[in-house]
Amino acid sequence: MQQFKPGTTVLQVIPDLNSGGAERTTLDVARAIVDAGGTALVVSQGGQLVPELETAGAEHIVLPVKSKNPVTMFRNAGALKDLITARQVEIVHARSRAPAWSALRAARSARVPFVTTYHGTYKQSNALKSFYNSVMARGDAVIANSRFIADLIAARHPFAEKRITVIPRGSDLKGLAPESVNALRQQTLRDSWGVPAGKPIVLNMARLTGWKGQRVVIEAMIHLRDMGHKDPVAILAGDAQGRDNYAAELKKRIADNGLQDQVRLVGHCSDVPAALALADVSVIASVEPEAFGRAAVEAQAAGVPVIVSDHGAVPETVLAPPEVAEEERTGWRVVPDDAMALAVAINAVLSQEPEILEAMRVRALDHVHRNFSVETMCSRTLDVYVSVLDQAASG
Repeated sequence: MQQFKPGTTVLQVIPDLNSGGAERTTLDVARAIVDAGGTALVVSQGGQLVPELETAGAEHIVLPVKSKNPVTMFRNAGALKDLITARQVEIVHARSRAPAWSALRAARSARVPFVTTYHGTYKQSNALKSFYNSVMARGDAVIANSRFIADLIAARHPFAEKRITVIPRGSDLKGLAPESVNALRQQTLRDSWGVPAGKPIVLNMARLTGWKGQRVVIEAMIHLRDMGHKDPVAILAGDAQGRDNYAAELKKRIADNGLQDQVRLVGHCSDVPAALALADVSVIASVEPEAFGRAAVEAQAAGVPVIVSDHGAVPETVLAPPEVAEEERTGWRVVPDDAMALAVAINAVLSQEPEILEAMRVRALDHVHRNFSVETMCSRTLDVYVSVLDQAASG
């Protein structure tokens, strides 16, 4: 297979560019396209990551691609085809279902390769939902961000099985290393959170939505307090993204249980490495399966002990018995939606001998560097682009 050809124009389509794994991956791949001498175009409704995207040398185009209105989706297809033609786009890469339907129509009409990344588990309760989801399996190449997702695609959409490539999400491992975060960044963030020095920090970094399990973290902090642990402070760092009722519910739970000194809702955190540098333990408490689980990878890259809900792609990102021997463990896995199990695990981490935690940190660092770097993810994605272009040229 040939190398990525300088001058290649790739169009990525995603609903918006706010916080999230798919959004960050879009930016990382756009930067890799530019670095390889290509032209990176991204269509979305906009968001907080747009300035960073443009700084990386990519171009952002605003279209209402988050809409599920059939009329809007049809119009988006026309606008995307016009863009493909005007900018001589050679590959269209869709990262979400609603814009993918528009992008598929545009790509087929313009006769350019169509790539998808299946970023989520996508609820599928009936035939109509199955058809709607199927657009993410209709690419000339279908990227799954974990083996768990690859198996899900093959089971739901057998027609796509031979076109699936597993490319785990990648993270900026160098930027996450503790030595990359100076004391001023850490102190600035600690002050903004209002956490006194010496208080252990239990970090939960996830957008505020019910399935991410913030309710479980709050309940676990109640159990920890009942065990006599009043010092740990849980930081719930995530953007509500319009879910104001859910944020209000969490605040009420905190107040009703007298946890104002032990649980903080701090909103979106723009300095993830500093947050992880401050954390004594990172908790991923999702009550539904994670398609990948980037937060768990980033915690391990930052040398932070990690506790995750044991479902979805977690066995791929956090190694633990029974899949591996105890001496190969890189973190803790607990029963999903079980606040007591989470509290027991937090207590175990905070009580663990330093030498045991250090040995685990070394194993975790090796695990993520071998499997989950942003460089590996981007290189393999560009390989997919080259492959579909080769297929198109020979077909």
